[in-house]
Amino acid sequence: MDKNKIFDTLKNAGNKVIEKGKSVKDIKLSRVNIHSFFESLQSNGKTLVITVVSAVVLMVFFCLVVFFVNVKGPEEVLVPEVRGKELTQALIEMQNKELYPKITLRYSDIPGDEGTILDQSPDAGSIVKGYSRVNLVVSRGVVVDHVENYVGMNFDELKLKLQTLFAGSAKPLIILDSPDFKADISEAGTILAQEPPEGTDISEPVTLKLVVSRGPNFENTRVPYLVGKTVEEMLQIASHSKIVFDFTSRAAAQDEMAGTVVEQQQFDGEFIKNYSRMSVVLALRNTEIDGKKYGIFSAELSDYPYPVPMRIDAADEDGNVTSLVNVLHSGGSFTMPYAVPKNTVLTLYVVDKAVKKLTVH
Repeated sequence: MDKNKIFDTLKNAGNKVIEKGKSVKDIKLSRVNIHSFFESLQSNGKTLVITVVSAVVLMVFFCLVVFFVNVKGPEEVLVPEVRGKELTQALIEMQNKELYPKITLRYSDIPGDEGTILDQSPDAGSIVKGYSRVNLVVSRGVVVDHVENYVGMNFDELKLKLQTLFAGSAKPLIILDSPDFKADISEAGTILAQEPPEGTDISEPVTLKLVVSRGPNFENTRVPYLVGKTVEEMLQIASHSKIVFDFTSRAAAQDEMAGTVVEQQQFDGEFIKNYSRMSVVLALRNTEIDGKKYGIFSAELSDYPYPVPMRIDAADEDGNVTSLVNVLHSGGSFTMPYAVPKNTVLTLYVVDKAVKKLTVH
């Protein structure tokens, strides 16, 4: 082989080995650079996380700012005046103002105003936000629209019924006139006739005229003998008798027993008309007798055209209540004896209405 060729071959091979050595060195340097990069990344990781989180928070903040700037709240509106208007018209006006009505029904005093607005809250002219709620009170009409049949009812019961029906009403639709009383076999207080008649339409307040029974006044009652009767016995007699007793008292004489009847009114005949008045005198003492105080409960009442139910309740110191007496009385001067423990509270009721109290000392 030519010496020059051999020399060139060896030279080329050496150059290849040298180039190969350079590649290995470069690879080693690359590995060192990557390792250094990861070490740097690890040492600065917290800073990177804080940077990323801060960027996200700022982005969300600016998004919210942009959202609220572009989205408007409900506009403020003026509450319209709808009192006295029909419900339909009121609802249309509320809808035009983008207001939501809350409806409450209530009876009215004015016939024919059913379905109209009686009141509103907030008041007309108030400034509120759109889509707010407005309370509307709507008339459901009058309580009654015609006259009912009252014949056969008790006058006091009807009066109480109408008072309850139109309680709080400034203009009741049915007004009771003073009744005409007449003797009748019906129980006292029974309504015998009425004007206007049943079924009369009520377009405005009406005045009701009634004919009421005085009771069978032609009936008579035998005059009882009362001298010697105790207070307790007199309370029993008064509860069942058709006589109105007028009680008075005086000190007991030596031959008289305290706490008993010592005198009574005398009549020409054996019988007297029902609910006639009769004077009765009791002998009483100021001192206690058998732990009881004696006296006469008195009150001045209105005169009634017929006897009405009355009672006296007795409440002791412990609050226990018992009925002392129940009577039918025509009013005026009311007197009734009692024999109760000290500090008892006596209450007089007329047709279940308390009219007077007395504490026994």
